[in-house]
Amino acid sequence: MFDYTARPDLLKDRVILITGAGRGIGAAAAKSFAAHGATVLLLGKTEANLSQVYDEIEAAGHPQPVVIPFNLETALPHQYDELAVMIENEFGRLDGLLHNASILGPRTPLEQLSGDNFMRVMQINVNAMFMLSSTLLPLLKLSQDASVAFTSSSVGRKGRAYWGAYAVSKFATEGLMQVMADELDGIANVRANSINPGATRTAMRAQAYPGENPATRPLPEDIMPLYLYLMGPDSKGVNGQAFDAQ
Repeated sequence: MFDYTARPDLLKDRVILITGAGRGIGAAAAKSFAAHGATVLLLGKTEANLSQVYDEIEAAGHPQPVVIPFNLETALPHQYDELAVMIENEFGRLDGLLHNASILGPRTPLEQLSGDNFMRVMQINVNAMFMLSSTLLPLLKLSQDASVAFTSSSVGRKGRAYWGAYAVSKFATEGLMQVMADELDGIANVRANSINPGATRTAMRAQAYPGENPATRPLPEDIMPLYLYLMGPDSKGVNGQAFDAQ
C-alpha cells in the first residue's frame, strides 16, 4: 500500500467533487475526504446510492455533503455548464476533482467488440471526463491549492488482450492527465496526477474476474492513503505523475 498517514484535518475547508461517488472506491473516497474535513460533492447516476453515502457522512458528524445526480453517459454540454454555475454560486471555487466513475464494458477480442459498446465506454470513461475537466477547470484555478486525480489502470499503462475499450479509455485517461498537467505547470495552482487503484474489492473487479475470491483483495477503504495524499496540501508541487495505490 501507498505509505502515507493523513492528519485528521488534512482537507479542512476544501471542496472536492467525486464522480461515481455512490459506491465502491468513489464512496470510500467521499467518506474518507469528509472524515478529514472536506465538503464533498457526490456526483453519480443513482441518487439512492448517493443518498446513502450522504446519510453516512452526515451521521458521522462530518461537513454536510452535496448530492448531485448526473448521468455521464447522456449529459449534454449545457448540463456541465449548469453544474459549474451551481458550484460557483454555492462555494465560489473547487479545490479537488476525483475522476472515479467509469465502466468496464465487454471483455472480448477487439474483432468481436461492437462499435456501440466501444463508443459507450469512451463516452463515460473519456468524453465525460474531458467535459468535466474543461468545464470545472476555471473553478479549480480559483483555489489556492487544487488537485485533479484521474483513475487509471494497469491496462491503461500496458495494453493487455481482451481488455478492449476499457484499456483504450485508460490510455486516454493517462494522456488527458499528462496534457493537463503540462498545460498547468507553473501557471496555475492546479496539479493533475493519475491513480491506478490496483486489484480492489469492488463490483467492477467482480465483473472482470467473476471466479476470483473477493476476500483476497483489499477493500476500497484500504487504498485511501494515496487519495488523501493527492487531495491534500502535502502533494503540492506533485504534477503529471502516475501513481499506484498498492
